[in-house]
Amino acid sequence: MTTAPSPLPGLTARLLRLLGPGSVITDPVRLRTYECDGLTYHRATPAVVVLPETAEQVAAVVRECDAAGTPFVARGAGTGLSGGAVPRTDGVLIVMSRMRRILEIDIPNRRAVVEPGVTNLAITEAARPHGYYYAPDPSSQQVCSIGGNVAENSGGAHCLKYGFTVNHVLAVEMVTPQGEIVTLDAADPGYDLLGAFIGSEGTLGIATKITVRLSRAPESVTTLLAAFADVESGGTAVSAIIAAGIVPAAIEMMDALAIEAAEAAVRCGYPAGAGAVLIVELDGPAAEVAQQFARVRDLCLRSGAFETRTADDPAERAAIWRGRRSAFAAVGRISPAYLVQDGVVPRTALPEVLAGIEELSARFGIRVANVFHAGDGNLHPLVLFDDAEEGAGERAERVSGEILGLCVAYGGSITGEHGVGVDKAKHMPAMFGPDDLDTMQLVRCAFDPRNLSNPGKIFPTPRLCGEAPGFRKGVHPLVASGEADLF
Repeated sequence: MTTAPSPLPGLTARLLRLLGPGSVITDPVRLRTYECDGLTYHRATPAVVVLPETAEQVAAVVRECDAAGTPFVARGAGTGLSGGAVPRTDGVLIVMSRMRRILEIDIPNRRAVVEPGVTNLAITEAARPHGYYYAPDPSSQQVCSIGGNVAENSGGAHCLKYGFTVNHVLAVEMVTPQGEIVTLDAADPGYDLLGAFIGSEGTLGIATKITVRLSRAPESVTTLLAAFADVESGGTAVSAIIAAGIVPAAIEMMDALAIEAAEAAVRCGYPAGAGAVLIVELDGPAAEVAQQFARVRDLCLRSGAFETRTADDPAERAAIWRGRRSAFAAVGRISPAYLVQDGVVPRTALPEVLAGIEELSARFGIRVANVFHAGDGNLHPLVLFDDAEEGAGERAERVSGEILGLCVAYGGSITGEHGVGVDKAKHMPAMFGPDDLDTMQLVRCAFDPRNLSNPGKIFPTPRLCGEAPGFRKGVHPLVASGEADLF
């Protein structure tokens, strides 16, 4: 094993006494395992990694970091796609993967209590024998952890009908940036602190126990695959379905390049020659599903679908979904590297924005594969590039930024479910003015006045609590007086 002096020798020694050598990593080779999340474009090697097994251990680690003035970052399964779990080279990475117990499946109250390292799909598997499931379903649900879902307010294909993580979390036990264990409950009176915590990307503290809502499994589920000559025709079908008053459980679309990647990776067998495929899933009472399915299929055909397929058996439905759920990883078959974004636009703006993405692709000579939650306008453009080619990464970043600018220009958002992290922080001013950003910073400062909990994420420029916007020359008065530290 390679050894090297720890960048934080005193703190590391205290962490070793707290957790033991099996739960503290300082070996440079092993540290490299944790240098990035699912968005590999942003990397940093942590000074030290700890793997706590209890909330009390998490709190003890955070108290040590607070006493030392050392930044810390919480990490779940590492499947995030915005650089939200990128560590600090001068800080501690707190990995929650060992806290993976399902503590309670409470069917009478339709809830489950789990630790943050439990995978998203594991909750559904535990509830399924009772006729229930956990509705939010990121494409990485087999491996992504519920703690990370809470941090990013993760979505998924079926969030069109059922909502995002925030709609299914009832309470969170958390460790504050000062190392206290507190509980935030949706039933608490006063300000919605639980709502503020969900989606805060680890900047307000670390979740150590989560109570989630369980949903009753639907009586009937039917999945329709419709193939179109182009994305525009598929977009017309999406608008027609929603305009008809039908709210499917999911409406997903993939363009020709994304289909090519999925075929190369998992041989999903989508219709040959399709410029786009639309996956529409309907669930609910059997009679309602049958009626809606007939209407949806008719609207797809009227919009130009040249082939449709139907699946109501679980295995057949899984076969249809295989290509869509593998799309992000699949592009590795057709490109050495890629950046993924998740801008949001109004459904009615999909044709114009997709045309704009095509124009950007041609102008910069960068291929873009489009996979998206068509029902709620959540785009996932995959910007493909060769990282061995000089300047290609910079061009890909430029295209990604231009795509997010398009989304905002059409009344949308820079993120729908992946979070801001380090990747999109610089684009926050495109959506929010200085007063908005300062207000968000004040919320962060209320929880974490020392800016130690996942610093450098979400916000484009760090500020001291209470500092007015704008450039400042010289030492800040609060720093000079010893009342604040500058990181």
